[in-house]
Amino acid sequence: MFREARRQAVGVVVAGLVCVGGVACAGSGEQDGKASAEAVRSAEAAGRSATPAALTGAQLKAAAFTDGESVGTYTASEYTLGAPHSDTYTAAPAVCQPLVSLAADVTAYRPKAEVGREVELPGEMLGPTFAVQLRSYVGGDAARVMEDVRRAGKECADGFTEERAVAEGKYLKVEPVQPPAFGDEARAYHFTILDVKGKLKLHEYLTVVRSGSATLSFRGEITATKDIGGVPREILDAQWEKFETAARPR
Repeated sequence: MFREARRQAVGVVVAGLVCVGGVACAGSGEQDGKASAEAVRSAEAAGRSATPAALTGAQLKAAAFTDGESVGTYTASEYTLGAPHSDTYTAAPAVCQPLVSLAADVTAYRPKAEVGREVELPGEMLGPTFAVQLRSYVGGDAARVMEDVRRAGKECADGFTEERAVAEGKYLKVEPVQPPAFGDEARAYHFTILDVKGKLKLHEYLTVVRSGSATLSFRGEITATKDIGGVPREILDAQWEKFETAARPR
């Protein structure tokens, strides 16, 4: 919209300087010049207002699952340290980082606020676990994060290395899967990962949704070789509904 307004403004200036047949239009240049400047200012103001404001930490917390909240057949809890250990992991090559973690300390675009929750099946120690993380960004950084996720999904399709605290994780394959149909944009992936002993193939899933200045990410994993088939819809839908109610930019 901003670029279109500039093109219109330039057209007004040209029309003010030249008339049909090359005859000068007396008095029109100054007026049209003022109109063009006003058009540019209006476009700049519209561009600024089109960028949603970053959500606060309080807003993200209100939109997140509470400790002990039932999420369908699952139960949510707060991380002891506020986030999973994997938030400190990095990727090699660096372009693959968005597939590992979007945390402030390891990602290109630092979120203004972050809230993390863990969702598990109650009573199942070895069952699947899901990290649900809400992040808020300033300016257009949320959209830039999604572009980085898209690029990582494409360029890292044949695998990459995850640098962990005491070991390395080998991602063998990154495959796109069907994302949910809500938010401004969404992407989802299935990872095939080699276990630390280099013998077993494990499965993880990542879904990232953007809504305005915020991202909602869901990572599902299990310690066994079972393929959990993706992040359950009941978790995705419950978090989206809560986010829409509590914190979605209006």
